[in-house]
Amino acid sequence: MSANGIRLQVAECDGGGPLVVLLHGFPEFWWSWRHQLPALARRGYRVVAVDLRGYGGSDKPPRGYDLWTLAGDVAGLIRALGEPRAHLVGHDWGGLIAWTVTALHPRLVLSLTAIGAPHPLAVRAAVVRDPFGQGAATARYAAAFQLPRWPERSLRRDGGARVERILRSWSGPGWTASDDFAEAVAHYRRAIRVTGTVHSALEYYRWAVRSQFRIEGHRFAAAVARPPSVPVRQVHGALDPCLLASTAAASVRWAGPEHHLHVLPGTGHFPHEERPEATTALLVP
Repeated sequence: MSANGIRLQVAECDGGGPLVVLLHGFPEFWWSWRHQLPALARRGYRVVAVDLRGYGGSDKPPRGYDLWTLAGDVAGLIRALGEPRAHLVGHDWGGLIAWTVTALHPRLVLSLTAIGAPHPLAVRAAVVRDPFGQGAATARYAAAFQLPRWPERSLRRDGGARVERILRSWSGPGWTASDDFAEAVAHYRRAIRVTGTVHSALEYYRWAVRSQFRIEGHRFAAAVARPPSVPVRQVHGALDPCLLASTAAASVRWAGPEHHLHVLPGTGHFPHEERPEATTALLVP
């Protein structure tokens, strides 16, 4: 499907009702929503999971991995699907994109659900104000991703073995012992080896860090600072080692009047995969 000048691959389950757009995170692709696609369709929604720019079967252009452009991709996708508005559900980077779409294209959004994804300004503030908490958590992975070439080689080496280590270290203990986790590892190890994917995925992180030292970063912060008027839900794992539950809670400042935060115990960075039934029940107001 064409949107914002690129082709985006989508998977759809149509329950005949309002549109729900599912946006994945790193190091995943649309398949991460395998539990939610049929479940939400049974509840009467038209559900579309998309491969973000640079991932899976979507185009992998050399640029455009900033939140301005990524939000434009999603806005264009909603229009291309022929719907006036959509419920947005995003995990990790998909959640940060969903926050951004809600700020920059508010007329297209019915509601926002961010999974493992605090508001972008909450992350920015926590990195500075909590250097031994969110600052250290971010540095453990994002700092190394700023290096040239080495992170790409590291993620592709040994058939994507580092992807399994990332998934295991970012997840709660319950999921990692399951057959579902083993299946997910196999899918994501294959997906990261698709030509162009690993470089594109890392460009998200590189833009996020480098923009903080540029005028572009200040402009972006100003653009997303206005709280949304639509319902906002956050679903967060209590054990998330990447984006801390305390950072998610700090998002209330930018979340608007209809905000609810749900912290799932024993859960890491992937609530929609670790605890799919509990997460799906919280996704759409």
